Amino acid sequence: MSAGHGPSEHGGNKGVALLISVLALVLAFSETLGKGAQTAALAYNIEASNLWAFFQAKTIRQTVLRTAAEQMEVSNPGEAVRKQIAKWKETADRYQSEPETGEGRKELSARAKEAEKKRDTAMAAYHHYELASAAVQIAIVLASASIITSIAALVWLAGALGVAGLAFCLIGFFWPTAVHLF
Repeated sequence: MSAGHGPSEHGGNKGVALLISVLALVLAFSETLGKGAQTAALAYNIEASNLWAFFQAKTIRQTVLRTAAEQMEVSNPGEAVRKQIAKWKETADRYQSEPETGEGRKELSARAKEAEKKRDTAMAAYHHYELASAAVQIAIVLASASIITSIAALVWLAGALGVAGLAFCLIGFFWPTAVHLF
């Protein structure tokens, strides 16, 4: 190797092999964390969909009861009918809010919105982990190529991409919604 052109000036092939090992470790973390974030996002999306479906069912039941009560008020003013109307209205009001069970429309809506927020956070983390994986994979290729070509700039570029990959891992883990690239 000629002076100034090979990885030997930066610790030789052993140094590049160590860099590749560290990059592979970062890749393993980003892939594992990315898969976990993707799975969480899918689970939260299903949870939000289920809660919105339950919300919609409560809305339909509430509307049916209110309509029945209104119809009975117009057509049958008897005492027994008034009691039934009051019972239906009470049930319809309960469908609006049930703090004790968390299954009123108000509570279901809040729970669904929270699940959507968690889904969006998990998806943001997943995207950062995907970017981290891509950067580290390219870094591994460049570091490997530097051994064959003896071009020191490839080692430096691989190191820079490795640092970028590590940064995206950290962003995905600690601050997934802080950086919006897509």
